Amino acid sequence: MSLALGLAFLGAGLQGCAQTTPQWDRQFGVATRSNLAAQVLDPAAAANTNPATGIDGRAAKGAHDRYQQSFAQPESAPPALIINAGGAR
Repeated sequence: MSLALGLAFLGAGLQGCAQTTPQWDRQFGVATRSNLAAQVLDPAAAANTNPATGIDGRAAKGAHDRYQQSFAQPESAPPALIINAGGAR
């Protein structure tokens, strides 16, 4: 009786050491990696040596400078609009 009980406890204890999710562990992170790969428009973009075209250097620098200055100085507040609805002035 005690041998059977001991074997039952031993068997139950060893069940905790068994790998229970081999299928899940093998596929862990597959969905995340698939979604990340789907977001990449052109995987070979780093190898492209053609420069971007569309705007010349002086215009791009001017636009960039204006963009940077827009954060340096706060915009002035528009003049307050006062509406007089009463007869008093």
